[in-house]
Amino acid sequence: MDLHVTFDERRDRAGQMYRQIRAAILDGRLRPGASLPPTRELAARLAVSRTTVMVAYDRLAAEGFVAGRVGAGTFVSYDVAAHPPFAAAPEPARLRTVAVWDDVPDPSDTKTRWAYDFRSGGPDATLFPYESWRRLLVREHRAPTVGDGTYGDPSGEPGLREAIARHVGLSRSSRITAASVLVTNGTQQALDLLARVLLEPGDTVAVEHPGYPPPLRLFASLGARVVHVPVDPDGLVVDALPERAKLVYVTPSHQFPLGVPMSLARRLALLDWADRHDAAIVEDDYDSEFRYGGRPVEPLHSLDRSGRVIYVGSFSKVMLPTLRLGFLAAPPALHRTLRKARLVTDWHSPVATQRALARFIDDGLLARHIRKMRRTYAARHERIQGLLTRDFAAWLDVVPSAAGLHLAALARDPAAPIDDIVAAVARRGVAVQSLAVFAVDRPTRPGVVLGYGGVPLSRIPEGLRRLRRCFEQAS
Repeated sequence: MDLHVTFDERRDRAGQMYRQIRAAILDGRLRPGASLPPTRELAARLAVSRTTVMVAYDRLAAEGFVAGRVGAGTFVSYDVAAHPPFAAAPEPARLRTVAVWDDVPDPSDTKTRWAYDFRSGGPDATLFPYESWRRLLVREHRAPTVGDGTYGDPSGEPGLREAIARHVGLSRSSRITAASVLVTNGTQQALDLLARVLLEPGDTVAVEHPGYPPPLRLFASLGARVVHVPVDPDGLVVDALPERAKLVYVTPSHQFPLGVPMSLARRLALLDWADRHDAAIVEDDYDSEFRYGGRPVEPLHSLDRSGRVIYVGSFSKVMLPTLRLGFLAAPPALHRTLRKARLVTDWHSPVATQRALARFIDDGLLARHIRKMRRTYAARHERIQGLLTRDFAAWLDVVPSAAGLHLAALARDPAAPIDDIVAAVARRGVAVQSLAVFAVDRPTRPGVVLGYGGVPLSRIPEGLRRLRRCFEQAS
């Protein structure tokens, strides 16, 4: 054990040592059974005589705090566990935090296991190809493939940036080059970097309503003025955008949480608006790989001719959230500044993980995994949509959606007690989200959001049967 002792003055060093070790024992830093350093070793480390240490140890032993065992050493006594402290510890100072964090809720308990988990946002982690991923990670962690041990490129590993550009270019028909890609620790860091380089305190950011809460709170925490813009069946209402918005955050391919795609006319109108108002558009394409019907929706990025759109993607939905890997593709004018911003925040993502992901993509494992998961999620999507349409017609209207990992349904009755229903079904082991969760600080039409990344196909009917029972009881 590395025991830390300090001396305030030259005299009575044995007494100072005794008092500091006794305090460590009494407040629990040294637990019963813990071994103290040998007297010779501690004396050499503290540059004092061995006699000084022995005097301190003898005094502790005499009072019952420690006990020596011949040939083994000196240990904290087990009797000290019931020994009351001589004095209460002083109350720690309460440092003041910035007021903006008062309105941010504590992270939810993500460890709760639900019998029927319809929460949105997560993939089915049980179906991930762990063995293939483990082999790639092990390979990259073996020297010398992990490099020389120095810091990595703030933009990301070149091989991963090239793999991402090819993947997005093929899957989304988007003109993304490796030079435009910056690897991030998920979508949230991509948005944080963009806000740092594009916004100043007091600047206006337009976001969808209802929308995804974490980015909204991120922008507000950096001093931006966040304005909520309504969403209709065609997506973000461009005519409702605030005139002075410097940045517009949208999820056009599969609006979160309603699930509607932004129409082509609305997309073109948004691009035109950004040109006229000298604004940036952040396109969060978070789960477009999972499309179950209809023509793929063209990304805003592929329609952009003015360099207004920054494309943001993530591997949290197609692989695992625990990987914490995502990316952004930005116009050339932003590259150098974004690299600087990444450097001063956390420099870069783990190099070995980046290289393993590059191989995962280049070896075709990502495409294979996406095809497998698309079939799985399509079946769950169809089952939930069919049951909602058949069994909940008296209470809910399903929002049409052909992509992603969740469905939304709006209450027919604007006064429906959705929050009470969600709480009631939770007591029956079913996790469902109220649409109000995504309204942040403005009311929205009541409804529910049903994710299917965490619930097997076989458990969907029973979970929705319990939800229906709660609707019946509330009617």
